[in-house]
Amino acid sequence: MDKIQYDNYIKILKGELIPAMGCTEPIAIAFTAAKAREVLGQMPERMIVRCSGNIIKNVKGVVVPNSGGQKGVEVAAILGAVAGKAELELQVISQVKQEEIEQTKTLYNQGICSCELENGEENLFIRAELTAGKEMAAVEVRIKHNHIARIEKNGQVLFEQPDIATQEDGDKSKLNIKDILQFANEVNIKDVAEIISRQIKYNSAISEEGLSNKWSAQVGLTLLQSGTDVRMRARAAAAAGSDARMSGCALPVVINSGSGNQGITCTMPVIVYAKELNSDEDTIYRALVLTNLLSLHQKRYIGNLSAYCGAVSAGAAAACGIAYLHGADYDIIGKTLINALGNVGGIVCDGAKASCAAKISSAVDAGIMGYEMASRDLVFPFGEGLVEKSYEKTIQNIGRVGRDGMKSTDVEVLNIMIGK
Repeated sequence: MDKIQYDNYIKILKGELIPAMGCTEPIAIAFTAAKAREVLGQMPERMIVRCSGNIIKNVKGVVVPNSGGQKGVEVAAILGAVAGKAELELQVISQVKQEEIEQTKTLYNQGICSCELENGEENLFIRAELTAGKEMAAVEVRIKHNHIARIEKNGQVLFEQPDIATQEDGDKSKLNIKDILQFANEVNIKDVAEIISRQIKYNSAISEEGLSNKWSAQVGLTLLQSGTDVRMRARAAAAAGSDARMSGCALPVVINSGSGNQGITCTMPVIVYAKELNSDEDTIYRALVLTNLLSLHQKRYIGNLSAYCGAVSAGAAAACGIAYLHGADYDIIGKTLINALGNVGGIVCDGAKASCAAKISSAVDAGIMGYEMASRDLVFPFGEGLVEKSYEKTIQNIGRVGRDGMKSTDVEVLNIMIGK
């Protein structure tokens, strides 16, 4: 692989595989509000948070970490303003004190903050407007959960940058299955060791928490009570991390495509199978490099937020990582993707909540079945439905459905959730 492409893939991994705590959307709101409070220079008397529909959808049903069990856009924004440290970005509310939780509850009950749906914006849009007397500050986050696009104070623009991620984050348009596999085979492990080891450490910890305690709907624990073969354990490990995370567990995770659930789904099935196979560390790291990049490759056609459940992309990618552990070549990996996407592609995202764990389980199960078929040279017939002869074209077709075809689905899901 040439050096330009190699360096680009390293940049992508470094830019995307970052730590975050809790569901990423309420954390992004807290981050936006914390930055606005920093710009305002004092506690606000009034807060308005304007969000795209997908942000509202993904905040409505999850507990905000370190909030004392509270939910909602307003809670996330107030907690960010009260206790957030903007320099920590997606770990902005990791250092909350008990008195700050109580202050957040008081301010919420006083109605200091309101949320408004912002139409006509991209799926990931947050604008926090904070006022105190005659002072006003506003911060906008777009495209990525930690990408500040605009800062204003008293009507003056202090900072503005393009919505497109900076070149430092890498160019995901250069991703493709063949090059991803080549990169996974050739990458100097020293170049990715810190990124991947952190992902293993963080995501394993929250998975173990989900399996050790009764979080949320207990999907992970339920799966283990149903069977303990490696396939069931892989599904349970991924689901359990989501069980804990959706219920407000404050443990950080390393995300993928802006999502902690997708980061967990990329990680845990591969780790479970690696232990079963006694894979060495080098092979595990390479399998996780492949998995993460394949998930990012799929999601670049769909977008970070849509009505298409991102667990499907991550589950299919995780199955490719499992295939890699077994020594799979390009064709088996391509067929694994087609088989998984041809099965569960199109699961609807109706917000972040307890059932995400179950969708993760289904996506991982479909991915593993996809690999088991591919390893036997079985694949869903090319040219049927969304499946094309080209693996890349199939991914593009699925992405088109997720981004364009499900736009109206996204609107209806949001309308139902907000009671319209």
